[in-house]
Amino acid sequence: MAIKSILVVDDSPTELHLLQEMLGRNGFTITTARSGEESLEKLKTMRPDLILMDVVMPGMSGFEATRTISKSPATAGIPIIICTTKGQETDKAWGLRQGAKDYIVKPVVESVLLDKIRAL
Repeated sequence: MAIKSILVVDDSPTELHLLQEMLGRNGFTITTARSGEESLEKLKTMRPDLILMDVVMPGMSGFEATRTISKSPATAGIPIIICTTKGQETDKAWGLRQGAKDYIVKPVVESVLLDKIRAL
């Protein structure tokens, strides 16, 4: 599947800006959400090809949002890459158990992120 549209979910304006710049210059169409709850709302009206999900956010965590998205028949087909500062192996294992297809630790290296997107 060719990835063209990406929903980036992160509560940090700086991270959102960096990811938008990085992905935008590589030809992706970006939509943003600042919380797990907002990502679920946006998914009611849009179907991105990929979701980049932060973990540590106020309210619903990225792990919770990933689990909700991956278990819903309407959104289960959308791949999720968790993109977080939580770099422990237990965090990665938990994220993948919630339904994420991959896991990347911040700070994001552009070439690594693009390789992970291409590998989907």
